[in-house]
Amino acid sequence: MFQFSYGANPILVVLVWMVVLCALMVANELTRKFKWVGFFAFFILPVILTALWFTVLRETLYIGWFHMVKVYTATITCMGFWFIRYYSKKINWKFVMFFPPAILAINILQAVFRDFELGSTYSGMGPIFNEGAGAMIIAGPWNFMNGIAGILNIIAITGFMGIMLRKVTDNDKSKSILWPDMLWFFIIAYNFWNFAYVYNAIPHRSWYNGLALLIAPTIIAFTTGKGSWVQHRGHTLALWVYFALTFPAFLDSSIWRVDSAYNSTIQFTVSLISLLSNLAIVCYMVYKWKSTGRNPYTSEVNTDLKGYQEVKAMAEARD
Repeated sequence: MFQFSYGANPILVVLVWMVVLCALMVANELTRKFKWVGFFAFFILPVILTALWFTVLRETLYIGWFHMVKVYTATITCMGFWFIRYYSKKINWKFVMFFPPAILAINILQAVFRDFELGSTYSGMGPIFNEGAGAMIIAGPWNFMNGIAGILNIIAITGFMGIMLRKVTDNDKSKSILWPDMLWFFIIAYNFWNFAYVYNAIPHRSWYNGLALLIAPTIIAFTTGKGSWVQHRGHTLALWVYFALTFPAFLDSSIWRVDSAYNSTIQFTVSLISLLSNLAIVCYMVYKWKSTGRNPYTSEVNTDLKGYQEVKAMAEARD
């Protein structure tokens, strides 16, 4: 499924991957738990880095449209989350609740568009260098399959009318964004979709951008930061793209670089898993809608599940 670059040390590859995973988790916790660390990371740091990227680092910068749009949408995401967490009392919740699902859908659509773009432009050409990805890619029907999976994932974004903030306790003063209706099955389906996208479209980064970057927020969402996966995903994504654009040599180092296997059968398989898993959560959503009579876009549908109830119990009362 993966292949080491020539000269890569397998032990070092695994160690570096674990360092990346742990660094993402620690950075997320720091920006989650400390208000002014989050402010620096998502308001001050992007300004400093933007100045560096387009001056000193311009010659090494990946400036494909997808990379740059991803950087700034991730930044806007984290800015919005920061304002919601600390200043929601001054904002009408009727508007606040639409920001997380809207920004999540926009981020998914970017990748969906990219999948369709690659599939329609390069299908059947065999391995070909793509400047937007900065690497060799193999495009084919798997790009269209995964693009459809992404659209299904957007359809399955439900229960956002129940978004709340975590109540402050002695153990956690983070005021994290809680989304009780967004449970493990959506997170897993999203991970399958996003991994398939990275594996197919950014194959030289799938070991880190795919596995590490997806696993980090998932671990936190199932442990110390339950119910806040969308926030963890936004934070880790923004912090990672800052690092990746600033230090591209780190990811391109042959000592620990890992690429996708460039095997069309594997690419088809990961995209099929993505498509089927997202079709499954949409079917489940429709089932819940019909069986409970609760519209998933105007109310919450998973209120009977233990995971929902655990997260809801951690939320503060909403004005």
